[in-house]
Amino acid sequence: MGWGIMSDDHHPRVAFVFPGQGSQFVGMGANLAEHSPAARAIFDQADDVLGFRLSDLCFNGPDEELRDTANAQPAILTVSTAALAALREQIGDSTHLLPRFVAGHSLGEYSALVAAGVLDFATGLELVRERGRIMKESGTLTPGGMAAVIGLDRQILEDVCRRVASWGIVCPANYNTPTQTVLSGEIAALSAAVELAVANGAQRVVHLAVSIASHSPLMQRASDQFSEVISRFRLQDAVIPVVSDISARAFVSADEIRAELNRQLCASVQWTDSVRHMLCGGVNTFVEIGPGEVLSGLIRRIDRQANTLSISDTQSLEKTVKRLSALQGRS
Repeated sequence: MGWGIMSDDHHPRVAFVFPGQGSQFVGMGANLAEHSPAARAIFDQADDVLGFRLSDLCFNGPDEELRDTANAQPAILTVSTAALAALREQIGDSTHLLPRFVAGHSLGEYSALVAAGVLDFATGLELVRERGRIMKESGTLTPGGMAAVIGLDRQILEDVCRRVASWGIVCPANYNTPTQTVLSGEIAALSAAVELAVANGAQRVVHLAVSIASHSPLMQRASDQFSEVISRFRLQDAVIPVVSDISARAFVSADEIRAELNRQLCASVQWTDSVRHMLCGGVNTFVEIGPGEVLSGLIRRIDRQANTLSISDTQSLEKTVKRLSALQGRS
């Protein structure tokens, strides 16, 4: 699913980014599967690999079943990979449209790894199905919660978490933008942190509809289990540099990428720094590939000058291909 590596001088100023859990919705991918044989083939492969009709779940729901962590993760990977396949079907081997970097938000990093040739799609599907199952089990054994805090910078929220440590485990899970951070942890500690954040001037707090404290120490058991799962699979060196969402650095080496994946479930997502790394690497256009446009919104809040495009259906695909062609024609 990846393209051959080229020097930075020949790469366009484009990055492909892939959304994570929470971007799923009933009906996602149906339009792509209807109009793109390449996308349809990805859904058919997912059904075969998983042994059930994931495609039908994506297209028709029910919503509650699609939102189940064990289903949502492979579903989002499948839709993102199908959208990528539809894009490749349109542009073929057009080197002037290839990305300089790929990156993903949490779960989305697995879509990025498929795009970069680190994993084939079937392997990625098996991994995220296990990832979702293990995380769901961990959430049952050690329940927690997550809440997005808007309007405070990271230093204040890090201090807030330290000040409520006596209530239990709570920490920043996702540094999404300079003023949007998701907190994750035990319910009592999370509630205390949210209360203190509001007292410190938070503009808004949104409690996420999850019972899993992702990207926190509560995921340590799940992380250990999943690291053992990853060890069974072979990873290839990336053919496009992959920006890790927990270290905000670009990697090509399979061994380094494996080490990043082993840390991901417990570590904070450094999305702001990841986007800035790509910007410093010369990127000025981000193409969000997969359901929704959440990452596009975050990227525009990180840098107002960044161009954002998205691919989630055939209409947005056609628009993106035209825009990319025009942008590269002017470069």
